[in-house]
Amino acid sequence: MPQALIVRHTSFEGAAGFRQPIEAAGYAFARIDVLDPTFSEADFLSPDLLVLMGGPMGVYDRDAHPWIGGEIARIAERLDGGLPTLGVCLGAQLIAAALGADVYKGPAPEIGFASVTPNAAGLASPVRHLADVPVLHWHGDTFDLPHGCELLASTDRYRHQAYRRGPTLLALQCHPEMGEDPRIARWIDGGAAEMAAAGTDADTIRAEYAAKGPGAVAAGRALLAEWLAELG
Repeated sequence: MPQALIVRHTSFEGAAGFRQPIEAAGYAFARIDVLDPTFSEADFLSPDLLVLMGGPMGVYDRDAHPWIGGEIARIAERLDGGLPTLGVCLGAQLIAAALGADVYKGPAPEIGFASVTPNAAGLASPVRHLADVPVLHWHGDTFDLPHGCELLASTDRYRHQAYRRGPTLLALQCHPEMGEDPRIARWIDGGAAEMAAAGTDADTIRAEYAAKGPGAVAAGRALLAEWLAELG
């Protein structure tokens, strides 16, 4: 049975809605947290699929989070081997850094439900499932598109919402895995300042999550199921 390793950068940002398509594709599901004492020794090369989830920290916060540098180095080694890798939000930023791109603060936080716009390449990829579907955004950082990668989707605020390199690397700045996971409460409870800076608030996010979340996570699952099927 192929193995999938999910890397969690905080306890309240796990695979969420993505777990179902990963298991449906036949992967045995395992996870590791960055604060696990064994994380610095975790093997990023053996898993058949590596999934890098989100987190509230920035790629540049290396003094506060000394594990970041080591994780980026291991991601780079995995990508050098062309091994299947998926990144979500912080995960997409870590992949960008591993590929030599700059990661930095954006102009303002992007928080709430909004559609991404796939370009022509995106419409010919699994990312097309996100077209016209409001999905959750929760980030304030962005990145340059890594060399050799192809942009797939954008929003009005942030151009780099999804990118890929060949069939084995997919990175998503948005959160199409989120829509039914109750851990959203932890995001909201700790995000008052971010939400205010983004022009939204807790009541609005809760209402959007209830109304738009199921459709968003359904689109995210369709996207991931198709991408996993293309891996063969």
